Amino acid sequence: MSPRSSAEEGHLYAVVLAGGRGTRFWPRSRTKHPKQLMNLWGRTSLLQQTVERLRPLIPLSRVWVFTNEELVAEVIRQLPGVPRSQIVAEPVQRNTAPCAGLAAELIGARDPEAVLGVFPSDHTIRKPGVFRKVVKLAAKNAAQGAIVVLGIAPRWPETGYGYVEFNEPPSLTSIQALPVKRFHEKPPLPVAQRYLRAKRFFWNSGMFFWKARTIREALRRFLPETAAILESIAHRLAKDRGTHWRLRQRTLAQLYAACENISVDYAVAEKAPGVVGIPCDIGWNDVGSWNALYDLLSRDSQGNVLRADTLLLDSSGLLVDVPGKLVAGIGLENLVIVETDDALLVARRDRSQDVSRLVKELEKKRRNDLL
Repeated sequence: MSPRSSAEEGHLYAVVLAGGRGTRFWPRSRTKHPKQLMNLWGRTSLLQQTVERLRPLIPLSRVWVFTNEELVAEVIRQLPGVPRSQIVAEPVQRNTAPCAGLAAELIGARDPEAVLGVFPSDHTIRKPGVFRKVVKLAAKNAAQGAIVVLGIAPRWPETGYGYVEFNEPPSLTSIQALPVKRFHEKPPLPVAQRYLRAKRFFWNSGMFFWKARTIREALRRFLPETAAILESIAHRLAKDRGTHWRLRQRTLAQLYAACENISVDYAVAEKAPGVVGIPCDIGWNDVGSWNALYDLLSRDSQGNVLRADTLLLDSSGLLVDVPGKLVAGIGLENLVIVETDDALLVARRDRSQDVSRLVKELEKKRRNDLL
């Protein structure tokens, strides 16, 4: 292999996942405007930030975005430089394994040497320079046939993430690719605390790298029925090339629903031999709840994040996001207060993960006007 990186050789592609709902950010996040399309952190949306931080390595001509039919128009609007044919709307949600396989089929047909980096669009990365160095190393290993996952140095005993286990506690003083001993599912708190003490368990970031050929072969081995469907889709779409995108979407809808609903972690990463991981500290945050956003934003002397006109007495640890009116509070502690035109959320910050439960209740009540 050339000493140049695969990115410099023009074979590194971004597969950006932008189809999630972001239910924990209700009432701001809605079905047609979820968190990845929102400006939660910085001046642009999380989706735009995801693409922009990759620009020094991956031009827009090699960016592919996978979203859903309800969001595709807004994704196109936010990413005008990405070719329209590379913004794919999944007709139904089938998790990340079919999505990764479809990306490999479509991109691999254009570039047999393609190396794919899979990037969720609802994360923040506050060390973009370090991140790009990690991406270069991951792409180099993937170009040599490895399946690569990025492991994030844990900062607390998190029970909401999966973990990547290495053989020994890795050093973060240099960026290195190491064999992955095992993947672990979301643990209960005592286990997460043990993981943190052991120092060889890292959060699974959901960012993977592989050659298009590598993931296609893995899916044929571990998910053969879905792999066959994806090959059929790619073949049909290739025949339809040049037709209106709505006709191509009809082809996708006819076949994609038959794929298995399974993550690439379960389907491939946990079963494939020789998976390598890159343990790193890239300033990663999955912005998974209002409390996670609170941790990212600047706070006043009382620990309050205030996106509102406020008058507060003896109140601390608040996140207040209420535009257009005065919010007055007395003796409040550690709350999230968020208002939209049609809903008001008040929750303890440490219970903000449970906002998704409220959304499920709204679904049961068929309150589609609030979803």
